[in-house]
Amino acid sequence: MLSKRIIPCLDVKDGRTVKGIHFENLRDAGDPVELGAKYAAEGADELVYLDISASHEGRKTFTGVVRRISEAIDIPFTVGGGISSEDDAARLLDEGADKISVNTAAVENPSLISEIASRHGSQFIVCAIDARLIDGVWRVTTHGGRNITDKELFSWALEAQNRGAGEILFTSMDHDGSKQGYPCETFAALCSSLSIPVIASGGAGSVDDIAEVLTAGKADAALAASIFHYGEITITALKKELSARGITVRV
Repeated sequence: MLSKRIIPCLDVKDGRTVKGIHFENLRDAGDPVELGAKYAAEGADELVYLDISASHEGRKTFTGVVRRISEAIDIPFTVGGGISSEDDAARLLDEGADKISVNTAAVENPSLISEIASRHGSQFIVCAIDARLIDGVWRVTTHGGRNITDKELFSWALEAQNRGAGEILFTSMDHDGSKQGYPCETFAALCSSLSIPVIASGGAGSVDDIAEVLTAGKADAALAASIFHYGEITITALKKELSARGITVRV
């Protein structure tokens, strides 16, 4: 059985790691490079860095920070935010990123996924989907959750897979930062409908939450932020507990 992955997420704004609730009321959480190195030392399987205001502000992703990250850590990391072309993706690869994540630009131009996948391979591209449950339908949002689109989670995820995405990173906007658990029924349905890995994001508040989404939720990886950033649990302790519960993780 493949090991389940634990992935700290570092939302970056103006060169600092931040965290909020439902993408709002942001608090400073530290230097992104220092935090990344700390998590790598604790046993994180991968890292995800998201420049959370890049698409909203029309900027390019924080190239200099990416270079610093690649020089400081030795585990795979994904970078997202403001990537709107294959050239953007290539630039980040050149700076040391192992994968790139596309969200807003892919919703607006789905062929972007195909272009990046055909040039660099599916393993290089993660399609991030931020969605909110509205009238019983998971609606895809863009621009850091600010804009609600007419796309629906399951059909968009399948289209992204068919266009060449290697992974789906689904964040529940309704659960983000709440530390009240992931929407596991939704994750289970999503994972069952796809043939590529799904990373669960939005709602991690305890070991129980993460264990549930990796088992009942069928997710291939659990992404979390607040519980790591503010010292509520270490990755080392989390993995030991997951392993004790019979969940296969790399320790």
